Amino acid sequence: QLQLVESGGGLVQPGGSLRLSCEASGVTLRYHAIGWFRQAPGKEREGVSCISVSGERTTSADSVKGRFTISRDNTKNTVYLQMNSLQPEDTGVYYCAADPHAWSVREEVFGPGGCLYESDYWGQGTQVTVSS
Repeated sequence: QLQLVESGGGLVQPGGSLRLSCEASGVTLRYHAIGWFRQAPGKEREGVSCISVSGERTTSADSVKGRFTISRDNTKNTVYLQMNSLQPEDTGVYYCAADPHAWSVREEVFGPGGCLYESDYWGQGTQVTVSS
């Protein structure tokens, strides 16, 4: 059974940076496309960024393009989200999810479904707070 654990969240001032990690256990992550999602207080969940199984294709929401970068290291069973130039609107709980069936990802981010074709496995989330 695939299990995902997010880490790296915290409190940061506007303009700061954080790197989130999504580490898998139980099953190798190599055959799973991975997506990052977030949910701000009182808001619907939204997709942030996705990466295919080998990293050859990535997709990001317009709101984070140029600031966030998704990457993966399959030897470490880990996917990363580097977040730069953070703003208060980036505040929320960040989740990673795995698609066990598709090796690639959608070319666009669609609402709460993000850019994965399926999201069958989810982590517990990590809190990111951007505030001065």
